[in-house]
Amino acid sequence: MKTIVSVVLVLGLCLLARAAADDKAADKAAAADPVGAWKLEYSIGDQQRTATLTIKKDGDKLAGTMDWQDQKDAKLKDVKLKDKELTFSAVRELGDNKMPIDYKLTVDGDKLKGKGAVDRDGQKTEFDITGKREKKDK
Repeated sequence: MKTIVSVVLVLGLCLLARAAADDKAADKAAAADPVGAWKLEYSIGDQQRTATLTIKKDGDKLAGTMDWQDQKDAKLKDVKLKDKELTFSAVRELGDNKMPIDYKLTVDGDKLKGKGAVDRDGQKTEFDITGKREKKDK
């Protein structure tokens, strides 16, 4: 009889531990909501720059655009969110030059942090990015 009670108690504790782990995973996913407009800041060389990233839901997928000072509505490609990691690419156009940029950002509430990587003439250059979600006007 003691064996049966012990087994039931152990199973009960295992179920409670599993439920707590599921709750933590759900909280983690909820904290990593990339939808919204983000003001990004980064430096290329010694020049401080800004951009606006807009992420939207398109059915069950993510989509979005990137705005720079001299280029608007660049469509994002391959927008994905796994855990807290947001990845996508965009093409930066400067005159006749088209430079694909790959982004890998970590979403933490209303903050983003990560890297961009531009492939220019076969040479990949990375730069740090930080961002804050813009508040909606009420």
